[in-house]
Amino acid sequence: MTPLGPGRTFPPGYVPSAARAWQDSAQRTLDASHGVILYLEKITVTFDGFRALDELSLDIGVGELRCIIGPNGAGKTTLMDVVTGKTRPDSGMAFFGQRVDLTKLPESEIARAGIGRKFQKPTVFARHTVLENLELALAGDRRVRHGLFAVLDGEGRDRVAATLGQVHLEGQAEREAGQLAHGQKQWLEIGMLLVQEPRLLLLDEPVAGMTDEETERTAELFLSLRGKHSLVVVEHDMSFVAKLGGKVTVLHEGSVLAEGPLSEVQTDPRVVEVYLGR
Repeated sequence: MTPLGPGRTFPPGYVPSAARAWQDSAQRTLDASHGVILYLEKITVTFDGFRALDELSLDIGVGELRCIIGPNGAGKTTLMDVVTGKTRPDSGMAFFGQRVDLTKLPESEIARAGIGRKFQKPTVFARHTVLENLELALAGDRRVRHGLFAVLDGEGRDRVAATLGQVHLEGQAEREAGQLAHGQKQWLEIGMLLVQEPRLLLLDEPVAGMTDEETERTAELFLSLRGKHSLVVVEHDMSFVAKLGGKVTVLHEGSVLAEGPLSEVQTDPRVVEVYLGR
């Protein structure tokens, strides 16, 4: 992570302003004309002889909302690590659009290219307001050395205001992030990614620990983002997965075990045996 003074760091996936021009250019030139935003073919990752991913192949369509489920140890986190550049595969191909080879880029450049990742535990700046967190994510590190925040232009202010509404926090703008409920912190971190306008969002167990109401509103949020962004959601809550609809991919022992609508994979005997029947 990038340091932000004593005891503080930038959240994962945060893109400083020095990289914004490169990021905007990379996202504008991303070639997804074939309709696929993420393409993985025969990705293999081993750790001390253990195959975390075993020739895994997967593709995500432009604007698609895909859920990935599977038992612990199935390879879900490693999959996200490969896509974001945290882990290098031993073999296989991983492309963002048609031309961005994810196996050859560092994490920072992958984030700039338009891939945002949200981890299960929310990471926000607790002692700053909700509004300041969003401004920080958009404005970058200029304010670290030259005052608290750089002045945003009109477009930036409009983007922050729109994001507040998107993530159900328009009434919490001046509240310190550390005072938010757990679900609201999750929404804020998603908002901090959204203001950077990623093409692909990776979301790890986003409703873990949420109330029923927060879970319902999160489903509404993700459905509203579908089409504007591509989303990959790793989740264990089957009722939440059902609310999102669309295609579901089941991982087991590092490979794709089954894929299709939830109604189909739920009745697949292999899926019942290794995951849903437990």
